Order: sequence, then structure tokens, then C-alpha cells
Amino acid sequence: MSEPSRFLTSFAQALSTMALYADGHPARERAVDRSYELLRKLQETDRRPEFSFLGEETVYRSVGLREMADWEWAGRLANAGVQRLEFAEDVPREEYEDFLEQVLARLTISTIDTSEARQTRRSTIKFGAIGIRGETRAMQEALEAPVETATIGYSMGEEIEAVRWMHDEVTDRGALPLIEAESVVRSLSVAMHGESEMVLPLLELRQFDEYTTTHCLNVSVLTMALAEHLGMGSNDVRTFGVAGLLHDLGKVRIPLEILNKPGKLTDEERTVMQGHTVEGARIIITSDRELDLAAAVAYEHHIMLNGGGYPKRHFERDTHRASKLVHVCDVFDALRTNRPYRSAWETERVLGYLEEKAGSEFDPDIALPFVKLMRGLEGKVVRPAGLEQAAEGPTAVQRSRG
Repeated sequence: MSEPSRFLTSFAQALSTMALYADGHPARERAVDRSYELLRKLQETDRRPEFSFLGEETVYRSVGLREMADWEWAGRLANAGVQRLEFAEDVPREEYEDFLEQVLARLTISTIDTSEARQTRRSTIKFGAIGIRGETRAMQEALEAPVETATIGYSMGEEIEAVRWMHDEVTDRGALPLIEAESVVRSLSVAMHGESEMVLPLLELRQFDEYTTTHCLNVSVLTMALAEHLGMGSNDVRTFGVAGLLHDLGKVRIPLEILNKPGKLTDEERTVMQGHTVEGARIIITSDRELDLAAAVAYEHHIMLNGGGYPKRHFERDTHRASKLVHVCDVFDALRTNRPYRSAWETERVLGYLEEKAGSEFDPDIALPFVKLMRGLEGKVVRPAGLEQAAEGPTAVQRSRG
């Protein structure tokens, strides 16, 4: 067993022992000592270890720990709002035990909304919910700046090309540029606010080769509109927008013969297609540690409220709130688009479907406000100019399902 896995195992054992024995009990002290020793052992080769718990995958720095696959504690920690864990070089033993007590307190609370569980900052240990982090001061100031207005004739040609370039970078170099993703989302946010009112600049599909590009841009816009409608702050709105922009990134790893297949997929092909959620999370988390929320959304956005969907989970846990928003917006945009295997639905039919499935497939506290938002914005959906010219170039990913 690797040193990171040995430490995590001892970490879980210490929490279990602390739940059984009171402060000062010899068994409790031994468990904490053992876990602390393994942390210090790990730090002999990695002075500042970092862990993330995404779905059923435990990630050490930027590498998934295969030997910890389906580790029960990953889901328990994530559901308690401990989705990220970081240690500084010099962690005092007393502070480590105090940290364990705080984690245990979270685990004993039946329900914690991970979208509201803010990261706890200590002098040597950080833990809490995932999100975009590590922005430069200039980027943070740009994200918090007031949103400018845009005219109804706004063109999204540059955004389309930027998304295609990002896909090419992932395909050719395995690199996902954060700055470009942030820039696209910032631009989309500006486009949403014209004449002091919210408008939705949604791209229409003219050729199916455009699907992946237009879909991710639309989902980003819809997710930001819904997040804003739910009362989130501007920084959170754009953070969720980045997650929406990147939710289907894993499809760059799906063979084109499956992506392009016009008929029904075989069981084997469907399994490959559904793997885009795991691939997307892996691409994002290994490309940029500042995008761990987007990685979680890429992994979770096809998981239903009732536990259906994919990827399959071996234990029950709630998904991140951002994943629930993106799930609703993803289904809305997918159903209103022509696909090789079905015609587009009318908007009202899609909204009726979201209402019908609220409480089973979708979180009703998210799906029903989305339906209300879309009906209230009727007549304010903008078809951006310049799409025909921008759509002529090739795209890294062609057809898409789900």
C-alpha cells in the first residue's frame, strides 16, 4: 500500500476510534498517534500533501489512488463537506487531533449542504468544500467587478473559437487552460445582462458538428442565469458557470465512431459513452487543481436525485449543488436540440418534463425555480449574431449524447 493510502486508512481508523472512546482514553490516543505518525511519514516525501474526494474516486494531489477505489470514507467525507484536505509542512500533533475532532463533528451531523460548507482555515490544515481557488489578485478583482451591460446584437464568435481551442489543447496536449475558461465565462456573464435586464444568449445549432461547442456554452449561460436567480453572489455565479462550461469535457476522450453514431448505441458503446463523466473529472483535476469543483460537476452531472443515472455509486451520498444546477440545464439544452436519434422538443414540453421529474430525477428546489425563470424570460432569449461564420471551422469534438 502506498504512503498516501496508508495515511488515509489510519485517518479513517482514528475517526472511528474517536467516535467510540472519550477524550483521554488510551485506545483513542494510540489511534491519533498512529495517524499523526503516518502523516509525518508521508511528509518525508511530500511536504504539503493534498487530497480530494470526488464521487467514488480519491485523488492524491492530481493522481487517483486506484487502491482506494470505492473507499467508503471518500463518500462520507464528501457528504459531510470535507471534499478537500490540505496539510502544511509543520502540523502540531495537538492541532491534528483538533482537526480530527472537527471532522468527526461534521460526520455526526446527518445532513450538511456542501455548497454552503465553507472551507475551514487553520494555520497548518485546510479542509472543506471544493471550489475554484488560488486565483491571482488580478483575476479575483476581475471576477468581483460589476457586470457590464451588453447590447442585443452581441456576437459570441470569439467565445466559440476559444472553446474549440480549449478542446484542442486537451486533445493534443492534455492541458486545460484555466485563464481561457474564466475569460469565456466572464464574457458570457457580460452578454447575459443587456439594457439592465437578464437576457439569455443561447446558440442555435446549424450543423450537428457544432453540438459540443454550442451545448457547453449554452449550459454555462443557463447555469449562471439559474444561480443568479437563486440569489447567489457574482463570484459563485461565475464559478458555477465554469463548471457548466466544462461539464462535458470528457467527451474529447470518446471515440468519434461512437460520438457520431446516428442509431442506437450497443450496451458496450453506451458504457464507453457514459465514461465521459469519469474522464472529464480526471482531465480537469489533473490539469488544474483550481478547478476541483468543475471536476466534481463533470463527474456528477448525470446522477439523478433518486440515485439513478451514472456513474453508479456503491454508497449513497448527495451530489454538489453545482452538479444539480448543471444537471437541470444540461437536460434542458439537450432536449431542445435536434440529435441524430430524435428531433428537438418544444421549449414548453421540456419545461413540462422538468416539472414532472422534479423530486425524482431533479432536485425540486432547483428544477422548479428554473422552470419559473425560463417562463419569465420568454421573449428574452437572444440568438447571437455571427454564428454562421464562426461555425465554419472544425471542432475537436463532434456529435454528443446525454
